[in-house]
Parts: sequence; C-alpha cells; structure tokens
Amino acid sequence: MALPLQPPVMPQLARSAGELPDGDGWLFEPKLDGFRAVVFVDGSDLFVQSRNGKPLGRYFPELRFPEGRYVLDGELVIRADGGGENFEALQERIHPAASRVARLAEEMPATFVAFDILARGDEALLDAPLTERRATLEEVVEKPIELIPSTADRAGAEPWLQTAEGVIAKRADAPYRPGERVGMVKVKRVRTIDCAVVGWRPGKKEGTVGSLILGLYDEGGQVHVVGHTSGFTAKYARELVGVVTPHETGEHGASEPNRWSADRDREWRGLRPDLVAEVSFDHRSGRRIRHGARLLRFRDDKRAEECALRQLDS
Repeated sequence: MALPLQPPVMPQLARSAGELPDGDGWLFEPKLDGFRAVVFVDGSDLFVQSRNGKPLGRYFPELRFPEGRYVLDGELVIRADGGGENFEALQERIHPAASRVARLAEEMPATFVAFDILARGDEALLDAPLTERRATLEEVVEKPIELIPSTADRAGAEPWLQTAEGVIAKRADAPYRPGERVGMVKVKRVRTIDCAVVGWRPGKKEGTVGSLILGLYDEGGQVHVVGHTSGFTAKYARELVGVVTPHETGEHGASEPNRWSADRDREWRGLRPDLVAEVSFDHRSGRRIRHGARLLRFRDDKRAEECALRQLDS
C-alpha cells in the first residue's frame, strides 16, 4: 500500500468520565458496542486492523469499502434485532475455521461505522482539527459503510446515554493522537436491574465472599445465571458471609477451568433464591452481563421470582 500512513496505527482512545463535559467546543457521538478497527484502503487493496494492531480482515470477508485511497477509524458492529449491537455475534467471528466465518458472514453480516479519517490520498490528516477531518469523512463515506451521528448539542446527545452504549465526547479542535487518551471522553450507559442471588464464591482470603452469582427468571419460571457482582471492600466481604450462609442449599462445586480463569479458585456454593440484589452494569452479551456488575443494595421488598430476564432488554 502506498498510503501516507501504514499499519499498525493505534487508535486514539478516550478517558472515562461520569458525565458529559460542559462548555463549547465539543462534538458528541453515540458509543457503539463493537470491535474498534482502523481500515486502510488503497484501490483494491484493503487492510483491517484491530485496536491492538492485529489483522481483522479474514474474519469479516463481507466488508466492502468505497473506492479510493484513505485510512478510516471506526467500529465493526453486528446489528441486533430490535436495535443496538450484538457483541456476542461479533465475538463468534473470531474463529480459525474459514468455512464457519463465511457462513456467519452471510447469516449475520457486519457493518463498519466510520467516525474519523486519518488520511486521504497522499495526505495524512492527523494534525488537522476534528471539525476538518469530519468534513472530509462526510465526503468519503458512502454505502455500504455508515457514518456515525455527531452533534455539538450536549442536550441532543443525552438520549444516547439511555439508548446507546453511552456517549463519546471529542474536542472539536483536537488533532488525532494515535494511542493517546487525549481530546476524548467516554461516558458509559449504566443500567440497573434486580437479580436473584443464586450462589456465591469464596474470596481469596478465608472467611470472605469473593462474588455473588446472579440469576434472572424467564417467562416459564426457569432461572438463568446471567453474571456476578464482586469488588467488595475487605470489611464488606467479611460481612457478606453472614448474609449468604443462612441461605445455602448445600449444593457446591467448582467450575471447569478455562484459559481465562485457570489460575483462580472457582469454587461455588448454591443458595436458595431468597436474596434479591439491585446491581448496575454497563455491558451485556445476549443473556449475560459481560463484565462484573456492581452491587447497589439488597431489596427486601421484592421476591426473587419477580427478577425477570427481560430486564436485560430494557
């Protein structure tokens, strides 16, 4: 490729914040739930790079881009039924079997959503302010790729905190700084749901709770484990032992080790679904909370059977 930028180019990153920034000079975009990707297009040559600089193209053979010579920053997503993005389906693409990848590409094609342009023709655009890069991006983007919505109106961006994965705020006058957390802020959407506590795992220190196992009920009354909540203070981890042990069923075991948790003690102990916990979380995949949830409080005013699986869809 004879582009002014060559892979790998590490994408510019955002620092986390609790609320949208005030004041002028910001552009706001909805936060997506996909794979960050930098795309290099030089005529018929195409290279799709992951956030960490690894090749991604072989996993997404259905991707097509407008003709030209340019470098785009954006996100690979698979649209979910009813709106939003299906991150679980996206993860299934990272598979060594080309036949499986080809089948999934046809059944659930991915879309590239562009939100920045880093080079066009023989010119690198990293030092240009975002407003100029956005104008150039709007000239380049056409179907089948999509252009991320953008607004300078803070109030207009606030609904994305409820309908998208959150909001990305970018300084309108900022250059593009590969790999750096400057000029960008991310505010994640935080959801709260009520879950039945169906088990617990001991902590690393004896006499402590490491995590609570969370369950939700489907319409047929069957409970599904959807995740866990952890991250307790040392004091509260000790106190929780007295909260959970009166509800133990006597059922216990150990999860099968896997490549992510082989070095952890995966012992678990079952509980009667007497405890209801209100938790917050920011991501889910299908019927699972993708990252650990945060315990907000126990609810004595709600029965476990009222903790419906459909909460994950709200």
